[in-house]
Amino acid sequence: MEGATSRGILMTSQFVGDRKGLPAWSFFNQEMLEEEKEQLFRRHWQLVCHVNDLPEVGDYIACDFVGERALVVRGSDGEVRAFHNLCRHRGSRVVADNKGHCRSAIICPFHGWAYNFDGSLRGAARPETLPDLDSEQWGLKPIEFDIWHGFVFVRFKPGPQPSVSQVMARFEAEIAPYKLEDLQPDGNGIAITDIKANWKCVRDVDNEGYHVPLAHPGLQDLFGPNYYDEDFKDGASRSYSQFRPGDGRLWSVRNYKKILPKIQHLDEDRNRAWLYLGMFPNLVFGIYPDSVNIYHEFPVENGKTIQRSAVYKRPVEDRQLRLARYLSGRIDRTTGREDEQLIEWCWEAAFSSGFDGVILSDLESGVRSYHDILRGFFPVLNETEPEKGALADRNAVLLNSVVTQ
Repeated sequence: MEGATSRGILMTSQFVGDRKGLPAWSFFNQEMLEEEKEQLFRRHWQLVCHVNDLPEVGDYIACDFVGERALVVRGSDGEVRAFHNLCRHRGSRVVADNKGHCRSAIICPFHGWAYNFDGSLRGAARPETLPDLDSEQWGLKPIEFDIWHGFVFVRFKPGPQPSVSQVMARFEAEIAPYKLEDLQPDGNGIAITDIKANWKCVRDVDNEGYHVPLAHPGLQDLFGPNYYDEDFKDGASRSYSQFRPGDGRLWSVRNYKKILPKIQHLDEDRNRAWLYLGMFPNLVFGIYPDSVNIYHEFPVENGKTIQRSAVYKRPVEDRQLRLARYLSGRIDRTTGREDEQLIEWCWEAAFSSGFDGVILSDLESGVRSYHDILRGFFPVLNETEPEKGALADRNAVLLNSVVTQ
């Protein structure tokens, strides 16, 4: 495939782009982080959940992203809607938990203001002490949202991406047999992991497979030389591998390959392959014969990142398929722990007096293509660190110069 790379085998004749990576200052500059929160995380689609996380009227999922609070709820008409988790009275959270069920209305735990599941104000506590309140005007503030194959996305501010389906359009034929819209939550909910690093360190590790043969024995045992990464294009990326021949050396891999049943609606190749789809700036779908997992990370501060992850199972799952899902999850969990150490090492490097940048291998073109997108939003990354207080203005000047050229 043109533009693809293989873990161990180069699939393209030339590395095109900048090999030096991002400057060290971009990993610890506070102004850079605030610009990333605003331009990347508030203005791009962020995944909240799957519609099947909300099977009943009044079911909700809430989550926090870069200072924003989102609430997705199933309405009385069966529709899923998204709102700011923000009471119109004093700004309290209208739901306190990340997942739950409201019996007949959403009741703010601070003063008891009540909202219908369509977001309209049902009533304020002690209404005689307040002016007349229009139910729509004083209802929960909606958030722009989109649903793609059952997955619910929100966007807090207008941004450059079209709909999620347009971003992911080139994968439609490939993912159709997986029937993502039918997936069910695995029962363990959405996991939250703290990572002690700048969020870009997570992407830098995740966007290349050069490190897999040494750092990830389980994946190497499962894939061998078959895995390849494709560069980011129009805000999305793809990685794919069929399983290597043989039984597998490690217990989890050997038994996973042995136990994994044939999924009737997948062809022979897909029944023995893992597919990863990435969506800028931070989301990855791991699409397997037995399950689908998602993970994405959000910056809190320069040394703290939050990663959300969840696993979704097939709607009909017998004992054999459930065991296969357990084993694929075991391989994934081990890989995740291995990556956490690599991510922290990448973060530490930026503070070293000996660190003067990186040189990317041909097998790391996925990192390069991701950095190219970042430089498009932040051309200031091509320069030395701006003086304190000057980063946003300098970046705006550079962006404007590109537009007027």
